[in-house]
Amino acid sequence: MEKIQHKTIPVNGLNMHVAEIGEGPLVLFIHGFPELWYSWRHQMVFMAARGYRAVAPDMRGYGDTTGAPVDDPSKFSVLHLVGDLIALLDAVAPNADKVFVVGHDWGAYITWHLCMYRPDRVKALVSLSLSYMPRDPEMNIVEMFRKMYGDDHYICRFQEPGEIEAEIKQIGVKEFLKNFFAYRNPAPFYFPKGKGFGYSADRAPWLTEEDLDYYVSKFERTGFTGGVNYYRAFPINWELNAPWTGAQVNVPSKFIIGELDLVYHVPGTKDFIHKGGFKKLVPLLDEVVVLDGAAHFFNQERPDEVNEHIYAYLKQF
Repeated sequence: MEKIQHKTIPVNGLNMHVAEIGEGPLVLFIHGFPELWYSWRHQMVFMAARGYRAVAPDMRGYGDTTGAPVDDPSKFSVLHLVGDLIALLDAVAPNADKVFVVGHDWGAYITWHLCMYRPDRVKALVSLSLSYMPRDPEMNIVEMFRKMYGDDHYICRFQEPGEIEAEIKQIGVKEFLKNFFAYRNPAPFYFPKGKGFGYSADRAPWLTEEDLDYYVSKFERTGFTGGVNYYRAFPINWELNAPWTGAQVNVPSKFIIGELDLVYHVPGTKDFIHKGGFKKLVPLLDEVVVLDGAAHFFNQERPDEVNEHIYAYLKQF
C-alpha cells in the first residue's frame, strides 16, 4: 500500500484525487457506492506487480476529489461521470489510444456507459456486480424499482435531497458504513423511513478496523450527498440516454457477479445474464463468472479470486 502514489488532477471542472501504482498498460479502476479508490487496493497492487499501471480515482463527489456542485444532482448525470473519465484519461494517458477498464457497482454502470459512448477509448472491460442495463423506453430505473418494491426500497428512499443524509447522520457514519458493507442478504435492500437498518451488524470479516476507519474518515468529512446524487440523477440519465435506446456495447467484456449479490436477484436479471439477452446487447461478451457464496462487495471480500479473474482476462490482449 505504501507504494501507491497520490495526486490531484484538474479534470472536467473538478480537482480529481487519483491513486496510482505500477508501470505498463493502463488499467482504470472505477469504484461504486459508498466507496472510494481504496476499494481497489488489493487489485491495484496485484496488477502493478504483473506489469500494469493501475489508476483509481475518487469519483465526482467522493473522497478527496473536490469541486463537484453537490447541491445540484443534475450535475451527477452519467454524461458528467463519463466526461470526467475521458478528461482523466486525456490527462494521465495522453498517448494511449485505448486502456483497460474495471468497474464495480456504480463504477460498472459508469464504465458500461463509457464503453457505449466511447468504445474508441477502451481496449477491454471487466465489469463487477452490474451487467449492462438496456434503457427501458417506458420508465426510468427509480420508477421501475418503486413499482417492484415500493417506496421503502433504498433507491427510492435516496431520491429526496437531504432526507437520507439526515438519517445517516442519526445512525452515525461508522455504523452506517459498517452495516452497509456487511450486507449479505440477496433480498432487496429496504431502508424504511425513520427505521434505518433495523439492526447492527458486525464488521465484515474482509474489512479490517483500519480499512473501515479510512472510509469513515473520508465520509465524515464529505458526507454522502455526492454519492447519493448518482441515484438522484437516474431520471435525468433516462432522459439523456434516449438516443441510445437499444444500443449495443461493442467492447470486449468479462462480467463477474457474486452468488449472494442483491443485484443478481433483481427479478429478470439472471435470465437476462444467462439466457442470451446480455450477449445480444454486448456481442463481445467473452465470459460470465458467478462467484459461489460471494456477496456484493466481492472485490474486497474475495480479492485473490477477483485479481486472478481480472488478470486472466486482460493478459489476453
